[in-house]
Amino acid sequence: MTIDEQIAVLETELLEIQLPHFDAGVAWRIGAFIHERADTAGKRIACEISRPGQQLFYFAMPGIAPDSEAWIRRKRNVVERFHKSSLLMKLLADKQERPLLERYALAPGDYCASGGGVPIVVKGSGCLGAVTVSGLTQFDDHALGVEALRNVLSTL
Repeated sequence: MTIDEQIAVLETELLEIQLPHFDAGVAWRIGAFIHERADTAGKRIACEISRPGQQLFYFAMPGIAPDSEAWIRRKRNVVERFHKSSLLMKLLADKQERPLLERYALAPGDYCASGGGVPIVVKGSGCLGAVTVSGLTQFDDHALGVEALRNVLSTL
């Protein structure tokens, strides 16, 4: 798949995973789904569900490196700043052949160009939070967050 095709898929995906509402209960359901998926697959990850300024759900699987918390914070910061997934922002920067951090003058200690941060968008309200996964490849981190949003959306 070309970079343009990947970008188109991610942009379409963002429209498809908009929730009707978001609160702490929805955050719990998203996080519990991700935990169950990772545990069943024997994957070691860390995950956070948040809204700006408030962590609503967090877990770290046994054996996950403490550094995962920093990766989560940096991916979440990308989502909160741009209201797009951290993977989409990375691919948009790659397409322009200009690193994300350089293009937007972002501090590497606060932001990263890596997939795994997915915006929580409420239809008619915009980006109200983020699902952030760390521990797998950037593509798998992203896919797990999207899968959880799709699952919870199907039940709301």
